[in-house]
Amino acid sequence: MFAKEALTFDDVLLTPGYTEVLPADVNLSTRLHERIQLNIPVLSAAMDTVTESELALALARQGGLGIVHRNLSIEAQAEEIDKVKRSESGMIADPITLSPEASLADAEAVMSRYRISGVPITDASGRLVGILTNRDVRFATNYARPIGDYMTSENLVTAKIGTTLNEAKEILHRYRIEKLPLVDENGHLKGLITYKDILKRQDYPHAAKDERGRLLVAGAIGVGEAGMQRAEALIEAGADAVSVDTAHGHSKGVIETVRAVRKRFPHFPIFAGNVVTPAGVQALAEAGADVIKVGVGAGSICTTRIVSGAGMPQLTAVADCAAAGRQL
Repeated sequence: MFAKEALTFDDVLLTPGYTEVLPADVNLSTRLHERIQLNIPVLSAAMDTVTESELALALARQGGLGIVHRNLSIEAQAEEIDKVKRSESGMIADPITLSPEASLADAEAVMSRYRISGVPITDASGRLVGILTNRDVRFATNYARPIGDYMTSENLVTAKIGTTLNEAKEILHRYRIEKLPLVDENGHLKGLITYKDILKRQDYPHAAKDERGRLLVAGAIGVGEAGMQRAEALIEAGADAVSVDTAHGHSKGVIETVRAVRKRFPHFPIFAGNVVTPAGVQALAEAGADVIKVGVGAGSICTTRIVSGAGMPQLTAVADCAAAGRQL
């Protein structure tokens, strides 16, 4: 009646043996994709009770990867991705800017939305003309007034493109400022380094980051045309991976969506799942998935097994799927 005995993690124990390895010497880093290096092997569940930008930020700072759930509008999910990507960086290559003609209310809305304390001000050509910080508007009462009336525009401290973080730290300390705009020879804004970003690099040395020094984050998508539209929006927002996320990944809709996303984005990291069998692993891998999520109903708050009566004890599922993956 039963195909075989299957075990979950609570069913087994590891037999301890002699070791000379100390916990502090263990390296748990893993490469999910040529563009994604994690320093701890942890991905969050793409559930609306688990992962939005707050958890994704916290997890990436520790070296893992958060997958923002898809029970949001496409615009709201893309905004969650954007919050993570803009939260910190070695250098912000495309900083949020405003014009001198924009109102203080506009500046207040931008600083509140992105949780930043200041905004570079540029003219129509992109030339830096000032900086507006919380200190500049602390006692303002008329928020309909233009930013140009309040911004700091004289004796701006800037640096050239290519300034290192150590050089930037010295400049920030020397002039007692918190933001250092990077400009080209014509004064056009090309980047921004903040003191907070430098401190975060010191506080979270194992953070999982992309090639531009931004925290890693992924986003979940569904199947079909709606899933493709969501994938395009998340990639545009800066997501480092998209995850075709369903309770039963070994299905026609998931396989076709993975294949479609792979065709549209040939080199972009694609996660897919969830599956519990070698056949499921093979099907998703052949469709173009880079990372395959294993487990149906294994989570402590997951109800899939209870509701559907389908699943597989997690230890057996991981062992079987890992063995299948190594053969691909």
